[in-house]
Amino acid sequence: MKTHRRTVALLAGPALRTAREVYTTVPSDTVRVAALVEIAAGAAALARTLVKLRHLDPDLIAPHVSYPEDLRAVLGRGRWLPTMIRSVPEPPEGEPPAILPARSVRRRVQRRGHSSGQGALFPLREVS
Repeated sequence: MKTHRRTVALLAGPALRTAREVYTTVPSDTVRVAALVEIAAGAAALARTLVKLRHLDPDLIAPHVSYPEDLRAVLGRGRWLPTMIRSVPEPPEGEPPAILPARSVRRRVQRRGHSSGQGALFPLREVS
Protein backbone atom coordinates (compact mmCIF):
# COMPACT_ATOMS: atom_id res chain seq x y z
CA MET A 1 0.00 0.00 0.00
CA LYS A 2 2.91 2.35 0.65
CA THR A 3 3.87 2.09 -3.02
CA HIS A 4 0.47 3.41 -4.07
CA ARG A 5 0.61 6.16 -1.44
CA ARG A 6 4.05 7.20 -2.70
CA THR A 7 2.77 7.20 -6.28
CA VAL A 8 -0.17 9.37 -5.25
CA ALA A 9 2.18 11.74 -3.39
CA LEU A 10 4.47 12.00 -6.42
CA LEU A 11 1.54 12.68 -8.75
CA ALA A 12 0.16 15.35 -6.40
CA GLY A 13 3.60 16.92 -5.91
CA PRO A 14 3.50 19.56 -8.69
CA ALA A 15 0.06 20.79 -7.61
CA LEU A 16 1.16 20.95 -3.97
CA ARG A 17 4.30 22.87 -4.95
CA THR A 18 2.15 25.38 -6.83
CA ALA A 19 -0.22 25.73 -3.87
CA ARG A 20 2.73 26.20 -1.50
CA GLU A 21 4.18 28.83 -3.84
CA VAL A 22 0.88 30.74 -3.75
CA TYR A 23 0.82 30.34 0.04
CA THR A 24 4.32 31.73 0.50
CA THR A 25 4.60 34.39 -2.22
CA VAL A 26 1.25 36.19 -2.53
CA PRO A 27 1.39 39.25 -0.25
CA SER A 28 -2.34 39.76 0.29
CA ASP A 29 -3.95 37.26 2.68
CA THR A 30 -7.34 37.71 1.04
CA VAL A 31 -6.04 37.01 -2.47
CA ARG A 32 -3.89 34.14 -1.18
CA VAL A 33 -6.86 32.42 0.47
CA ALA A 34 -9.07 33.04 -2.59
CA ALA A 35 -6.45 31.51 -4.90
CA LEU A 36 -6.02 28.46 -2.65
CA VAL A 37 -9.80 28.01 -2.47
CA GLU A 38 -9.99 28.12 -6.28
CA ILE A 39 -7.22 25.52 -6.56
CA ALA A 40 -8.88 23.25 -4.00
CA ALA A 41 -12.35 23.68 -5.51
CA GLY A 42 -11.12 22.82 -8.99
CA ALA A 43 -9.27 19.73 -7.79
CA ALA A 44 -12.25 18.61 -5.69
CA ALA A 45 -14.63 19.05 -8.64
CA LEU A 46 -12.38 16.91 -10.83
CA ALA A 47 -12.17 14.23 -8.13
CA ARG A 48 -15.96 14.18 -7.67
CA THR A 49 -16.43 13.94 -11.44
CA LEU A 50 -14.15 10.91 -11.67
CA VAL A 51 -15.85 9.18 -8.75
CA LYS A 52 -19.26 9.77 -10.28
CA LEU A 53 -18.42 8.85 -13.87
CA ARG A 54 -16.35 5.77 -13.02
CA HIS A 55 -18.59 4.65 -10.15
CA LEU A 56 -15.60 4.43 -7.80
CA ASP A 57 -15.99 3.27 -4.22
CA PRO A 58 -14.52 5.84 -1.78
CA ASP A 59 -13.60 3.02 0.59
CA LEU A 60 -11.20 1.69 -2.05
CA ILE A 61 -9.63 5.14 -2.48
CA ALA A 62 -9.22 5.84 1.25
CA PRO A 63 -6.08 3.70 1.80
CA HIS A 64 -4.26 5.75 -0.85
CA VAL A 65 -4.76 9.17 0.75
CA SER A 66 -2.98 10.56 3.78
CA TYR A 67 -6.13 11.63 5.62
CA PRO A 68 -9.30 9.62 4.82
CA GLU A 69 -11.50 12.26 6.49
CA ASP A 70 -10.39 14.66 3.74
CA LEU A 71 -11.61 12.20 1.14
CA ARG A 72 -15.16 12.30 2.48
CA ALA A 73 -15.11 16.09 2.66
CA VAL A 74 -13.78 16.42 -0.91
CA LEU A 75 -16.36 14.00 -2.29
CA GLY A 76 -19.18 15.92 -0.62
CA ARG A 77 -20.12 13.21 1.85
CA GLY A 78 -18.34 14.74 4.79
CA ARG A 79 -17.68 18.12 6.28
CA TRP A 80 -14.63 20.32 6.63
CA LEU A 81 -14.01 20.86 10.31
CA PRO A 82 -12.03 23.64 12.01
CA THR A 83 -9.73 20.92 13.35
CA MET A 84 -8.61 20.02 9.82
CA ILE A 85 -5.80 22.58 9.98
CA ARG A 86 -2.44 20.88 9.67
CA SER A 87 0.98 21.27 8.20
CA VAL A 88 1.39 20.25 4.57
CA PRO A 89 4.81 18.68 4.12
CA GLU A 90 7.00 19.40 1.13
CA PRO A 91 5.99 17.00 -1.65
CA PRO A 92 8.46 14.24 -2.54
CA GLU A 93 10.82 14.80 -5.42
CA GLY A 94 11.13 12.49 -8.38
CA GLU A 95 9.07 10.90 -11.06
CA PRO A 96 6.12 8.62 -10.45
CA PRO A 97 6.82 4.98 -11.29
CA ALA A 98 6.55 4.13 -14.97
CA ILE A 99 3.94 1.48 -14.22
CA LEU A 100 0.91 3.16 -12.71
CA PRO A 101 -1.94 1.18 -11.19
CA ALA A 102 -4.29 -0.18 -13.82
CA ARG A 103 -7.39 1.75 -14.74
CA SER A 104 -10.43 0.79 -12.76
CA VAL A 105 -12.23 -2.10 -14.36
CA ARG A 106 -15.92 -1.58 -14.74
CA ARG A 107 -18.17 -4.57 -14.80
CA ARG A 108 -19.93 -4.87 -18.09
CA VAL A 109 -23.12 -6.74 -18.56
CA GLN A 110 -22.71 -9.54 -21.07
CA ARG A 111 -25.84 -9.83 -23.13
CA ARG A 112 -26.64 -13.03 -24.88
CA GLY A 113 -28.20 -13.21 -28.30
CA HIS A 114 -31.97 -13.07 -28.02
CA SER A 115 -32.69 -15.07 -24.90
CA SER A 116 -34.71 -12.99 -22.48
CA GLY A 117 -34.57 -15.62 -19.74
CA GLN A 118 -38.27 -16.34 -19.94
CA GLY A 119 -40.09 -18.61 -22.35
CA ALA A 120 -43.08 -17.50 -24.35
CA LEU A 121 -46.30 -17.41 -22.36
CA PHE A 122 -48.29 -18.86 -25.27
CA PRO A 123 -45.94 -20.79 -27.53
CA LEU A 124 -46.88 -20.61 -31.19
CA ARG A 125 -47.57 -23.86 -32.94
CA GLU A 126 -47.08 -24.37 -36.60
CA VAL A 127 -50.33 -24.32 -38.54
CA SER A 128 -50.58 -26.88 -41.31
